[in-house]
Amino acid sequence: MRRLIQRAAGKLTHLQQLLPSGDNSSYSSVVIEYLVPSDQRWAFRRWHSRLVRTAEHTAGFIRADRHRPLTCKGGLLKWYAVIHFDQPDHLNQWLASKAREQVLEEGRSLFKAYKYKSFATGLEGWFSHQLGTELDSLGPPAWKQILSVVLGLYPIIMLQDFVVQQLDLFDDWPPARAMLVSNLITTCILTLVVMPLIVRWLDFWLQPAHQRATLRAEVVGAVFTVVAMGLMVFVFDGIA
Repeated sequence: MRRLIQRAAGKLTHLQQLLPSGDNSSYSSVVIEYLVPSDQRWAFRRWHSRLVRTAEHTAGFIRADRHRPLTCKGGLLKWYAVIHFDQPDHLNQWLASKAREQVLEEGRSLFKAYKYKSFATGLEGWFSHQLGTELDSLGPPAWKQILSVVLGLYPIIMLQDFVVQQLDLFDDWPPARAMLVSNLITTCILTLVVMPLIVRWLDFWLQPAHQRATLRAEVVGAVFTVVAMGLMVFVFDGIA
């Protein structure tokens, strides 16, 4: 599996080198894993070609790769496919398209299970909690991810700076070493403690990018986030 992922990453790097020069920071790709019975391999190939054609007719499509399958126990084959788009919006457009959904429904009998990982903002790992759903690891819109991360990061930094100043920690340390240790502490607290709580509290709002939340959920989530930030600023202004 590791070898296949490395090969896919290598292909993506090679592809970026072949494309015209410019800002390629917004390229977005999705890696899809299928578990297919061995006796369905050719039917799956034909079906997957149809699925790729739906991507080819979507704006921003760059390329599709399907790698040689791994032979698994129980007479199953594990296939990996990579679909590349020029930006997350176009990838989401294809994922939510009726054409893709129709082909997907027609092919569900060909594979036992599938899951995929989308690479868009780089923050999705904190929001990949909806196990058992189709879009297991496709995070919410980038602006929601950013607000959520700032909501968790801001109080950590403020409290950490307050504690460091009160206890005179790192005063005798070189600035570079102090900054490294401070960042390690901040990141550990954010990743292991704070972000899981925020994702749990805002689960109704942090839906995958292609799924539209209700207007009420959008308003409540956005207002809660902004108000919480404002209250924290008020509190920390009083402490400082």
